[in-house]
Amino acid sequence: MLEFDFPPLQPMIFSVTSLSNYLREVLETDEILKDVWVRGEISNFSQPRSGHLYFTLKDNEAQLRCVMWKSQTFRLRFDPKDGQMVEAHGAMSFYPAGGQVQLYIDAMQPVGEGQLYQEFLRLKARLEAEGLFAAELKRPLPELPRHIGVVTSPSGAALQDILNTLRRRLPLARVTLAPTPVQGAEAPAGIVSALKSLNSLPDLDLIILARGGGSIEDLWSFNDEAVAYAIRASRVPVISGVGHETDFTIADFAADLRAPTPTAAAELATPITSADLAAELLSINQNLSASLKNKLTILRQQLLLAENRLQRHSPAQRVRTFLQFQDETRERLERAMSHYLAQHQLKLQNQIDRLESVSPMAVLRRGFAIVSDAQSQQLISRRKQTHPNQPIQIQLSDGKIAATISGDTP
Repeated sequence: MLEFDFPPLQPMIFSVTSLSNYLREVLETDEILKDVWVRGEISNFSQPRSGHLYFTLKDNEAQLRCVMWKSQTFRLRFDPKDGQMVEAHGAMSFYPAGGQVQLYIDAMQPVGEGQLYQEFLRLKARLEAEGLFAAELKRPLPELPRHIGVVTSPSGAALQDILNTLRRRLPLARVTLAPTPVQGAEAPAGIVSALKSLNSLPDLDLIILARGGGSIEDLWSFNDEAVAYAIRASRVPVISGVGHETDFTIADFAADLRAPTPTAAAELATPITSADLAAELLSINQNLSASLKNKLTILRQQLLLAENRLQRHSPAQRVRTFLQFQDETRERLERAMSHYLAQHQLKLQNQIDRLESVSPMAVLRRGFAIVSDAQSQQLISRRKQTHPNQPIQIQLSDGKIAATISGDTP
C-alpha cells in the first residue's frame, strides 16, 4: 500500500494594510453601502480649522463614525450640534489609519425635514398648477423706487443688512418697516397682515419680504399657502430674500423676483444707485452744456447771416446808398456848373471885349469926347446944333464936364 506525505495546508495570511484595503474595497463596491441614508443622534461633534466635520451617529444599540468634508458642508441649511437627530446620506468606507469603518456624508438634514420637503413639493406643484407662479404674472420692478416697504422681523440681522444696503445704495429712498414674526405658528398670519398694511400706502413702490437663513423648519412660515396668495395679491412688486442662496421657499416662487439673500434683495430693489444718479446727472449736464454750446454757435451764425441780409436790404443801407449817390450827383453837378460858368464867363468876356472894342468909352480913352445938351441930353454931333451961351455937357473917359458955348455959332 502506497503512502503519501503531504505538507499541511497553510492559511492565507494578510498584512494589516492589505486587509484594510480589502475591507475598503468591499465596502465601497457594495451597492447598498455606497448610497445609503442613516438616521441617528449626533455625538462627539467637532469642526477643526480645516472646516471638515467629525462626529458619531448613534442610537440605543450602536454607533457609527462619520466624516463630512468641508466642500460638502456648504450645502447644509442648519448648524449640526450634539444631541440633534439627523438623517445623513453618504457612502461607507474604511479608514485604515484609524482602523475604523466610517460613513462619508455628502448630505444631511434634521429628522423630519424629509417629510417637510415632500410637503413643500406637493404644495409647490399644486400652486404651480393653479398658475400662481406663471411668468406672465411677474411684475417689473421700478428702476428708481422712492418708497420701499420691508416685511421682516424687527430684531433680526436681515433688517439691518437691508437698511445698510439701501442706505448705501439709495439713501434718498423712504423705507417703511412692517414688523412681523418670521418663524413659528403665528408667523404666516403676521406676514400676510404686514403685506396688506404696506399695500394700503398709496405711494409705495415695492416690497422686500426677507429673513435670514435657517433649517427648513425655520423657513417653513414662507412655505405657507396664505403667504403665497398674499404676495400675488400685492398691488406692488414683491422681492423675496429668504434664507441663503441654496434655500428655496414657496414665497420665492410666488414673488415677482427672488433674491438669494436679504442683502441681495435690497440690491435688486435699487438697480439705480445714488452714484449712478450722480454720474447720469453729470453726463446729462455735460451733454446739455455741449448741446447749448452747439445751439448758441448755430444761433450766432444764423444771427450773423440775418444781420448781413438785413444790412443788404436795410432802409438805412439804401439811405446811405442814396446819400452817396446824392454826393456823387452833387459833385457831378458842381463840376458841370463850374464848366458851364467857365464857358459862359469866357463867352461873356469875349462879348465884353468886343463891346469894349466898340464902346464909346474906348473912343473917349483915345482922346475923344461926347458932347450933349445939358438940358435935353441930346448928343451934339454938328455945330449947327449949338448956339451961344448953350450949356453943354462933355463926357470924357474919366467923367463929365459942364461947359457953355461962347462966341458965335454958325
